[in-house]
Amino acid sequence: MSALLPRELSEYLETVVPQRPAEMLRMEEYAREHDFPIIGPAAGQLCYVVARMIGARSVFELGSGYGYSTAWFARAVRENGGGVVHHVVWDHGLSQMARAHLETLGYADIVRYQVSEALQALANSSGPFDLIFNDIDKHAYPESLAVIESQLRPGGVLIIDNMLWGGAVWDRGDESADTHGVREFTRRISESERWAVTLVPIRDGLIVACRL
Repeated sequence: MSALLPRELSEYLETVVPQRPAEMLRMEEYAREHDFPIIGPAAGQLCYVVARMIGARSVFELGSGYGYSTAWFARAVRENGGGVVHHVVWDHGLSQMARAHLETLGYADIVRYQVSEALQALANSSGPFDLIFNDIDKHAYPESLAVIESQLRPGGVLIIDNMLWGGAVWDRGDESADTHGVREFTRRISESERWAVTLVPIRDGLIVACRL
């Protein structure tokens, strides 16, 4: 993923994020060492603040990695009075890593783990949810919208990652399936009367949308 923000700006944005627990810093270090795509501190703080603002107590993550974004949502849910964050990944190893990190952070009573295809897991879940976070394969973004709409409560929030896709979305020569998926999802949700939408250019771009 190409860096879209100047390094100085990215570093400055991280300075206004409160200090994270040592375990989260270890998760960030792992991402740097292994080039693993986590949302990072500035985007994580945005996710936390949005979840706190709407009083989210039920959160579903479509694609959760090794639990970094989950930790931000779990903190918000705990401070909102408790609830559940659903951590869903295909990979057993990532699920086990997430379990270890999140238990160390003290979120064992909040997070529920599932190893499966994320969109099908959401479709089969008992909603509606207060907040859904979407970070699945980008070519699958467009098909995810209908499922999300059916499982998110009115007034609930969708946060979807990688909506600038390293600048590929405005590269007219890029017709890859993933780039098309990001463009098409953006078009569909932006044109829909069911959503109030904004695109926040932090890191690789986050759409934050309210279900009307």
